[in-house]
Amino acid sequence: MSYADTVFINTCKDILENGIYDTDIDVRPRWEDGTPAHTVKKFGVVNRYDLSKEFPMLTLRKTYLKSAVDELLWIWQKKSNNIHDLSSHVWDAWADENGSIGKAYGYQLGVKHHYPEGDMDQVDKVIYDLKHNPGSRRIITNIYVHQDLSEMALYPCAYSMTFNVTGKKLNAILNQRSQDMLAANIWNVAQYSALVCMIAQVTGFEPGEFVHVIADAHIYDRHIPIVKELIEKTPYDAPEVTLDKSITDFYDFTKDSFTISNYQFHEFTSKIPVAV
Repeated sequence: MSYADTVFINTCKDILENGIYDTDIDVRPRWEDGTPAHTVKKFGVVNRYDLSKEFPMLTLRKTYLKSAVDELLWIWQKKSNNIHDLSSHVWDAWADENGSIGKAYGYQLGVKHHYPEGDMDQVDKVIYDLKHNPGSRRIITNIYVHQDLSEMALYPCAYSMTFNVTGKKLNAILNQRSQDMLAANIWNVAQYSALVCMIAQVTGFEPGEFVHVIADAHIYDRHIPIVKELIEKTPYDAPEVTLDKSITDFYDFTKDSFTISNYQFHEFTSKIPVAV
């Protein structure tokens, strides 16, 4: 059984059985018909994945890893805030007429800052520190920049990564303020696990633990029947995921740098309504 499935099932069951409904308060998100999109949620969910044992991909339904990596590289490698630089359409609803999402996500990672070692953006500083000062406890990125929030189409959901080395392994914590469990959980888990693998490879480490910290882990009201049906399925074993070992420069990775084999998954035909 895929460990990612076990985590997903247990988290969803916990939310459904022990979560709090927000139906008594006004909420910002709306369904396409204008109805308020309420949720049932748990606060402060922490899930851990040992990447040295298994790459976390859901088998209850297909995880589109290459698309997830493509979005991750749009943010972390291209450092773009324009959807025209992205292959998928997941950000279309948030973009303006020029395709921009404002000073959000990739924009923040691409801003250069002054350090004793020279001017670098946040991604390059992470790579530099892991190569030159791997014992540091200060290897952190943060894109929740308050002075720019008013110029962002969407406040960052996954906003901070903390990298930490133990022995020969690179570990990381993703801090996320909000998580739509059905639409986005396994997407974010897969793409930030992929990021740890890529950063580890180009800095001379092996992938270690990926820790996912979610402040507000929720299931939308219209997603509840879909989630209940999904978590009743019997998971398959995890697929094998390998990374092109010839790549030594983070900026050379593409979505095709990952190879997936022996991937069994359940067909999923339900249309997931998205609240905006």
